[in-house]
Amino acid sequence: QVQLQESGPGLVKPSQTLSLTCTVSGGSITANYYSWSWIRQPPGKGLEWMGAISNSGTTYYSPSLKSRTSISRDTSKNQFTLQLSSVTPEDTAVYYCAGAKGRIVAVTSKRSDYDYWGQGTQVTVSS
Repeated sequence: QVQLQESGPGLVKPSQTLSLTCTVSGGSITANYYSWSWIRQPPGKGLEWMGAISNSGTTYYSPSLKSRTSISRDTSKNQFTLQLSSVTPEDTAVYYCAGAKGRIVAVTSKRSDYDYWGQGTQVTVSS
C-alpha cells in the first residue's frame, strides 16, 4: 500500500523559502505511469494544485506559482520536495503531497483525480 508523508517546518517567516519533503513508502516514485503533486489549501478556501513531477523527473507548475515554485526529487530516498520562495502570509495553508496513477500527469486540484494523499501539514507564514 502506497503511503505519503509530508515533513518540514510549520512556521516560515515572510520573504523566506518554504521547503517541504514528501516521503513515499510502499511504491517507487519512478514507477511507470505515476506522477506526484503538491497541493495546498489556504484557510477557508479550496484546494490549489501547485505543481507535479512525473516518474521520469519532468516537472509541471501552476502558471500562477511557477516563478516561485520548484519541485525536485531524491530517488535514492524515494522522496520529492517542494520549494516555494518569497513567501507571504497568503501562502499560509495546509500543504499536501499526492500521487496519481495514469499515462497523463495529474495537474488538477480535484481530490478524486489522485490515488494517494499525505495527511497534510500546516505551514504558517508569519514573522
